[in-house]
Amino acid sequence: MADTREATAPILPEETSWRISYAEIANLAQVQRPVVTTWVRRHADFPEPVAYEGASPLFDGGEVAEWLLSTGRGNADADQIQAELVLHTLSAWRRAIPARTLVDTVTALLCLRQLLDEPLSELPWRTILERASETDFEDTYLHKELRDLPDAERQGPLLAVLADHLTEAAYTPADALERVMDARRRLGCDDLAADEPIPLVSRAMAHLSGIARLNEREQGATAAVLYPRSGDLLVALREAVSDAEGMPFFLSADPMPDLARLARRRLMAQGVQEYEMDLVDGEELATDDWGDPHVVVCALPYEAAETRSSLAVLQNLQDLTDLLAEDCTAIVLGPADALVRPLPARGEADRLRRGFLEQHLLKAAISLPEGVLPFRPAHRTAVWVLHRTPEAQRTGQILLADLSSRTLTAQALDTLAEDIDIFRDAGWRSDGRHEPRNAVIVPATTLTGAPGTAFTPQHRSHADRYTRTVVERPARISETELRLQQLIDATRSALDHAPTIRSNAVLRPDDRPVRRTTVARLLKDRRLRRLPGHRIADEHLTTGGAGHYTVLTPAEITGSAPVGSHRIDRAVLLTAYEHAYFTEPGDIVVTATPSFGAYVDDEGLSVVAFPARVLRVRADAEHPVRPRVLAALLRSAAAEHRRVSGAVRSARRIEDLLIPDLPGDEAERYDALLADIARRTALLRQHAAALDDLTSLTAAGLVDGTLTLTEPPLV
Repeated sequence: MADTREATAPILPEETSWRISYAEIANLAQVQRPVVTTWVRRHADFPEPVAYEGASPLFDGGEVAEWLLSTGRGNADADQIQAELVLHTLSAWRRAIPARTLVDTVTALLCLRQLLDEPLSELPWRTILERASETDFEDTYLHKELRDLPDAERQGPLLAVLADHLTEAAYTPADALERVMDARRRLGCDDLAADEPIPLVSRAMAHLSGIARLNEREQGATAAVLYPRSGDLLVALREAVSDAEGMPFFLSADPMPDLARLARRRLMAQGVQEYEMDLVDGEELATDDWGDPHVVVCALPYEAAETRSSLAVLQNLQDLTDLLAEDCTAIVLGPADALVRPLPARGEADRLRRGFLEQHLLKAAISLPEGVLPFRPAHRTAVWVLHRTPEAQRTGQILLADLSSRTLTAQALDTLAEDIDIFRDAGWRSDGRHEPRNAVIVPATTLTGAPGTAFTPQHRSHADRYTRTVVERPARISETELRLQQLIDATRSALDHAPTIRSNAVLRPDDRPVRRTTVARLLKDRRLRRLPGHRIADEHLTTGGAGHYTVLTPAEITGSAPVGSHRIDRAVLLTAYEHAYFTEPGDIVVTATPSFGAYVDDEGLSVVAFPARVLRVRADAEHPVRPRVLAALLRSAAAEHRRVSGAVRSARRIEDLLIPDLPGDEAERYDALLADIARRTALLRQHAAALDDLTSLTAAGLVDGTLTLTEPPLV
């Protein structure tokens, strides 16, 4: 890149450096790992290693960031690199200051900068403390954190400079503070992230609460967060309401004063005034002063499965509903085994759970996959939407959604939130003009009348039942059966008219020893040409038949995936990989990683993905190589030199594998034999693929309840 990006020196405590590995440099620059090795090899000005971890070099992170900024290399912009540099510099400060003290101090400085609307690095530390005291005169959110900083006269001004650097990289102090909170685990504050859901789920819960629409409709709305922890859900609720809509009043209670102070700092930085919140130090919300909240959002505290009681979880939720006045909503994230999974029929927990339906409180139950709580990756959760509906408006319907086997994406959660918004706007009843896309709406009696049953969809929605895929499934099954019969007829015809395979193999006479060669020799003799594969990012590969060009990855070459499993879009290929080449008919694609594989691309027009590479036959050679013959011989030779357990690579490189250099007539006969075998194999593979299609299509229809099998017609 021709442009040069400005570098800003980091502010570090004495004798502290940020050491970074090759992989971390690649992540910082947003490039693939081998690119960094190329930079180190090709550019003499790349920083020298400062230490080694075993045989792996470690570099000074500040020097690497400055090199990236000054040279313009990599795919990250200057602000991203600068923000990462400052965050890693903060991480280095952990050697001088305890991690929690560091986070508290930096977030306090960023909150103060937001409130003062001026840089702090230009102010003496004593002046910063005076401004903090004047701003937080009751000492409820930031003064204590700055006043109690150890060795404040020396370290305080340096941290103030870091706070300004973070602000410049993030544009606003509020965004900078949230970047620090996003990096809390990297900064050593695992306790601040242990029970927080991933940001996608926090934002989805805020959306599901309807706080934005409620605030538009009713000024002075109150939003409460139970178990606020470090304030992620409070911030998500704040971000769900635009400034133009006004600000709801925020309530929360936390028995740990330091967490309550942190939550106040985060909201203050987000533009919430002190008179617009009451985040108390304790266990009870200040409802006596402010009334019952219009919206309640909470993530129930995690409990280990060995000690967790479904009954206790549901009793906790029952207590929560005491906060719900008429026409108010609660969004609860809790353990799936209590909220949506089957319970012992007619047990106390089952009766209590069905009671939420009988009281018309539960409006939606959403099963989520594992990983919603990053610190508890095996803990499966679910979300309940509770609403106290006036008696005259009760419909007796519930929306059920099961995302437990889906990857959570912003699009999937937004689609679900839209479905629930429409369900809410229709008065908590199904709307004939819209069918949920990832959920079903069923009468609550289907659950209350089946003790112990799971609160998950048991069948497809009506919209799903009449999708094009489902409606066309019987026709596709018939087409597959017809194709299968045609393949059987074609195979029978081919075998009936084809001569029996005869290789005519005999022992080689002693007076006719075979000449041997290697790929390296064939390359040197200009009988082959070697072409490298392309480093294609995973996000550019498509599956399921989408994309214009086939991509041959090691999975296809080794046979672990069928050819065509990976493809790439034409626009992506021509823009992101402008120097990419296509294979030609007869190219031999080989790989040694993860195991040896050789594939002959008979049709060409494919893209080869690294570490696979191409061996291209030179047709103008005096003794041209036959692609099928070479591939078969290489596969056999590689089998004798497999990678042994514990080894990094196989005993011989592909270029060094010893193979026979068959005479022309013998190579021709072997090539004809391989071609005949390939034709028969292709027919059998088509036959097997058709059988697999028939099996999967029929099973899919039976599983989702859209197909049934009838008696065959009488002939």
